[in-house]
Amino acid sequence: MQYNYLGRSGLKVSALQLGTMTFGGGGFFAKAGNTDIEGAKRQIAMAMDAGVNMLDTSNVYSDGLSEQIIGKAIEGRRKDLLLATKVRFPTGSGPNDRGLSRHHIIEACEASLKRLGTDYIDLYWCHEWDGMTPVEETLRAMDDLQKAGKIRYLGVSNFSGWHIMKYLGVAEREHLVYPVAQQIHYTLQAREAEQELLPVGIDQGLGAVIWSPLACGLLTGKYRRGKPDPEGTRRVQGWTEPPVHDIEALYDIVEMLVEVANGYDGVTPAQVALCWLMNRPGVASLIVGARNEAQLADNLKATELALSAEAIDKLEKVSRKPLAYPYWHQRNTAYDRLSEADLSLIAPHLENKA
Repeated sequence: MQYNYLGRSGLKVSALQLGTMTFGGGGFFAKAGNTDIEGAKRQIAMAMDAGVNMLDTSNVYSDGLSEQIIGKAIEGRRKDLLLATKVRFPTGSGPNDRGLSRHHIIEACEASLKRLGTDYIDLYWCHEWDGMTPVEETLRAMDDLQKAGKIRYLGVSNFSGWHIMKYLGVAEREHLVYPVAQQIHYTLQAREAEQELLPVGIDQGLGAVIWSPLACGLLTGKYRRGKPDPEGTRRVQGWTEPPVHDIEALYDIVEMLVEVANGYDGVTPAQVALCWLMNRPGVASLIVGARNEAQLADNLKATELALSAEAIDKLEKVSRKPLAYPYWHQRNTAYDRLSEADLSLIAPHLENKA
């Protein structure tokens, strides 16, 4: 297992971490899975044996049941694992039971600590942007939690580039806790993060942690052109993330994943998709979850794969998007003075520049 620094922090995280949205199977999240405590213990043990050192959850996964299951499953092993959970989404019906207000953050953190059976959270994510709460209020609440020893690091998730810069600017100006990571969606099928989020992360020192790196199963090879969607999958049950705007383009990517996988012994399309993503600029870790142990075992093997330059080129050609403005203009006129962050997006488009 490879370990990467999380942004500019001194914390090292495994290239793969275990996602636990499938733990519990309550309410809406039953579509993702229904792993019970015994199943959670087995998955966590498998992940740890493979070198995984972080578990990712949220206070809204199965209404907190995911956190409860983790707390029970890791009794006696807390010091061997990093725990990440989140705050932002509704935890009740009241007007203050949501968002990133000081009120909701403090209450949600205390509740997560109790469910997880721990005194501290290693990485606390703002699960989503809150445009109605002053950034100063959110960051001061997080700063107080860090000073109290209840959280150790702060991250932001599902933010835009300007949202991130607003947080970083306020944190620096007010001398408050500084986000060290961003949790984002990024795959061969959805490469929008390359436009702003990954360059911001590289430039500002935020490690990218990727959620749903297999696009909720779309990149596993199960979904094929001309065939019905597999029974029992999330999409059949009405799960709409990530959106698919061009189904034929998705099938082209899946066909290439299958072709590349067939060029290696015992390699699956899912492993190819994960391997490609682990080696992208700015990416620190991928969150892999699984309905069962067979899926998890398959995903964990992705760390053993090394893709050839030819394979990477094939994947790039089938999935790379055209440069949007202003990036095509920068490619044409600013190519002589581009930073590492700029080049993370523009470099593949510079073949013909002197």
